[in-house]
Amino acid sequence: MRVYVPLTLPALAQAHRAGELGPGPFTAYAVTPGLREWYVSDDIEELEYAALTRAAHGSLRLLAADPGAVRKRVVVAVDIADGAVHGDPDRALDPDALGEVRLAAAVPLAKAAAVHVDADDAAVDVAKAAEALAAAAGGDADAQFVVDGADDHELLWFATQEIEHLIAG
Repeated sequence: MRVYVPLTLPALAQAHRAGELGPGPFTAYAVTPGLREWYVSDDIEELEYAALTRAAHGSLRLLAADPGAVRKRVVVAVDIADGAVHGDPDRALDPDALGEVRLAAAVPLAKAAAVHVDADDAAVDVAKAAEALAAAAGGDADAQFVVDGADDHELLWFATQEIEHLIAG
């Protein structure tokens, strides 16, 4: 199963040093039954993109909690055994938890398939979105508009061999 792990660049650097994502338990995103039902699609590429987008929002939340982190969303795509992924059936159709899964244990970074990171030109919009996140969660429509502005930037795809370059730059 492919899961999408939201991170920040400092967290990616830590994972690179440790050789693993974690420790567990930690949150990731995947194509879950709830995500399938919500998006009403059988196209696996569309559903995986939706899970990636959910993870990008998770990365934004991490950025909001870490004002010192570079203002770029980071998502690591990892292929792991289905049994290592656990969803919360009580939250399966909760719009705030769509695609959310828990990984009980650390995952070797060697299992990563790719890394997705914002381009440099997204930093300003991502910074504004991270600042507006709390207000948006409280129902502020203007703040939600700012948060949604981060979605105007597609995450770039990087091979895992490029992680060193990503964390150095």
